[in-house]
Amino acid sequence: MNGAVEQCALDGDMKALKAHHDKHPTLMEGGQYILEGDEDAKSTTIIFSMSESEEVGALANALKSFQSNNVNLKHIQSRPSRREAKYEFMVECDHSTGNLNAAMEGLKENASYFQVISRNHEEKDAVPWFPRKIADLDRFANQILSYGSELDCDHPGFTDPVYRTRRKYFADIAYNYKHNQKIPYVEYTDEETTTWGTVFRNLTQQYKTHACREHINVFPLLIENCGYREDNIPQLQDVSDFLKDCTGFTLRPVAGLLSSRDFLAGLAFRVFHSTQYIRHSSKPLYTPEPDICHELLGHAPLFADRAFAQFSQEIGLASLGAPDEFIEKLATCYWFTVEFGMCRQNGELKAYGAGLLSSFGELEYCLSDKPEKRSFDPAKTCLQKYPITEYQPVYYVSESFEDAKQKMIQFAATIPRPFSVRYNPYTQSVEILDSKPQIQTLVREINCHMQVLTDALVKLS
Repeated sequence: MNGAVEQCALDGDMKALKAHHDKHPTLMEGGQYILEGDEDAKSTTIIFSMSESEEVGALANALKSFQSNNVNLKHIQSRPSRREAKYEFMVECDHSTGNLNAAMEGLKENASYFQVISRNHEEKDAVPWFPRKIADLDRFANQILSYGSELDCDHPGFTDPVYRTRRKYFADIAYNYKHNQKIPYVEYTDEETTTWGTVFRNLTQQYKTHACREHINVFPLLIENCGYREDNIPQLQDVSDFLKDCTGFTLRPVAGLLSSRDFLAGLAFRVFHSTQYIRHSSKPLYTPEPDICHELLGHAPLFADRAFAQFSQEIGLASLGAPDEFIEKLATCYWFTVEFGMCRQNGELKAYGAGLLSSFGELEYCLSDKPEKRSFDPAKTCLQKYPITEYQPVYYVSESFEDAKQKMIQFAATIPRPFSVRYNPYTQSVEILDSKPQIQTLVREINCHMQVLTDALVKLS
């Protein structure tokens, strides 16, 4: 686990991370940290269709395999199959009880379609669990690597009891948040607002010459619609509403550090997990972790741009069901684009990564002759090592967000998984594409869209 996705400049010692209620994250096979102790997050989901032609009683017969092997079921759902002219069933199992492997083997004997999705890394043939609908983000939102109120000993606020209490207040807001709720408004203190003002004043002076045009174009709209001012810290809900109107992206408060897999999964649904606290006032131009300055000044403006939003979502979609080694590669691509990416506009280099646009010092440094600049190529970029506590020695340059998106789509095609995925914006769900009927249906939908576009072009001419 490289931690690249969740933070701008973290202490790399994972031993110092401490989770809520003193539960320590456990390093799983493949290098992914998952907070142990929440059985709901470790459940196994099985999707299957029965091979017998008579559907009546098919589910009851299938469930006998679980019953005879003493496996508890948490959720059962039946639905018309998009793969075959029959029903398919989805069952969520508690793999802490009974003999799940034996139950699955018994089920396979009479199944015409069988797919296992699990967060249990001991399931050798299983696809790593991923959310299928946006509400599923609730299931891992608190599977955090460290709780937001816990600080490392070298953190500027470590010895400040008032700051630590304040951090717990913000972490508790996020910890109790559920999908579709309004993000609670926060009354920031004068000290917090002053810290924001220092960061805001210094960075906005640089944006006109250092930031990409998309960031520059959106920023006045954030001032007008979301209360971006030197003397005011914007509210996450206000910014989230603005982004949703622009591109469908929304912000979700997070209580601590998520694993790369979970963080990237949020992007697939155009959800960005955002912190709500602010850095310590003793060092307003430095933070050892992402704070609201990093999120709202660095990330939020670009999520209002359609091309950038689509690029970010493609990284998230590529992560769903991907093996652990590819999660690390995708997290590295995220690091060198969404966090520390640069682009070429009108023959000049500009910054678009949030880690740059929220760092007064590195924003100046990245455009100098000191660091090396390379063209963004996911297959090569994903192998690049990087420091997380100092300025980057290498930056990757994209010709455009559209070009970066196409390269990411091509790279995603190389990820070994037994299906493709598609995001359905109408239902805010992810569809698994692994059968000919599904693809035929999708082609018909695309043809309808093409007819609308063709009609529009005819009218314009």
